[in-house]
Amino acid sequence: MFVRELHLRDFRSWRAVDLDLRPGPTVFTGRNGFGKTNLLEALFYLATLRSHRVGSDSPLVHSGSASALVTATVENEGRELTAELRINAEGANKASINRSPARRSRDLLGILRTVLFAPEDLSLVRGDPSDRRRFIDELVAQRGPRWVAARADYDRVLRQRSALLKTAAAALRRGGDQADSVISTLDVWDGQLADLGGQVTAARLQVLAELEPHFTRSYASIAPHSRPATLSYRPAGGAEFEVATAESISEILAARLGELRDKEIERGMCLVGPHRDDIDIILGTDIAKGFASHGESWSLALALRLGSVELTRAEGIEPVIMLDDVFAELDAKRREKLVEFTAGAEQLLITAAVADDIPGEIGGRRIFVDVVDDEDGRRSTVIGDEADGRTRPGGTQLGGSQLPQVEEPVSGVSDE
Repeated sequence: MFVRELHLRDFRSWRAVDLDLRPGPTVFTGRNGFGKTNLLEALFYLATLRSHRVGSDSPLVHSGSASALVTATVENEGRELTAELRINAEGANKASINRSPARRSRDLLGILRTVLFAPEDLSLVRGDPSDRRRFIDELVAQRGPRWVAARADYDRVLRQRSALLKTAAAALRRGGDQADSVISTLDVWDGQLADLGGQVTAARLQVLAELEPHFTRSYASIAPHSRPATLSYRPAGGAEFEVATAESISEILAARLGELRDKEIERGMCLVGPHRDDIDIILGTDIAKGFASHGESWSLALALRLGSVELTRAEGIEPVIMLDDVFAELDAKRREKLVEFTAGAEQLLITAAVADDIPGEIGGRRIFVDVVDDEDGRRSTVIGDEADGRTRPGGTQLGGSQLPQVEEPVSGVSDE
């Protein structure tokens, strides 16, 4: 699988860019804040419908614009599909496949499969449970639309049930028929939350069980003298899942919701369910968070991503591997392992602020990114393309769009 074309309009710092891509390595170079990461973020968003950097869509839209447009043509074993997503600063996003409108944005899921390794991945080991939940949910999402429908419905029911818990607290204080009505309504929402929560959790557990052996082997390869690394799912609210089917998990969640109802009403929040679960990354017998050294944490984070690549390959799909300025964060040994592992990637997309950070073993194409600042405002632009030893500076034709000549780099542009 590889991305043949990428087109952006009003996505973060890019007002417009059209790139013809190819299999093999492509390195985007330019100063920090010039928009390199935004290119990878756009592809990752198409693959997962999430940004790896922000939790909402509005920062993805260029300042002053109402929407951003991301279009990518993906080739997979001779089959070509064009996925397009209009990201609205307000309101629902709109998707199309091969220029035909899609019913839902999640219909795009599965067209592009990616694995992105970024400096933020250290939070997978050291960060909050939400970081690890996001990681596993991204793996689930890339398996296709049906895998994420339950999560979208779960989030909707969770919001409504949480609001009802706050209403229940006030109703119980007042007493009377209204309290009985609210409690009766809460019973209905409990059933829906338990049912959908079972589906979401079962999907996570399945993916986690398939990922773990790849993760364990990847870590052993990166840190052969370290203790073994494993993964474990930790449900919230005292729930324990001995049989990991959606039905059995739903039954357990329903029982725990009943047991915790008084406490939930008192606190005005739902205390059990996949929105509060965690994934333990275990080194030997110790949970890595708060225990693993800085080097061990980087090795574990890298192993999670390398394991994700192997998981996707086990499904018969070669994912697009994207490395966002990570070589600058890794020591020589981990760089060597990463180069070795990605050598066989069908398409490898890399960003680097300093060209010397890229190991010499990685050849391929270099695309140079800069910013311009004129009467139309500040924006990212491509100023050069070096491939096979030939350099084509700004002003040449790249990917079907005329590029401006930039005399001096302009600093001060953030990746928004």
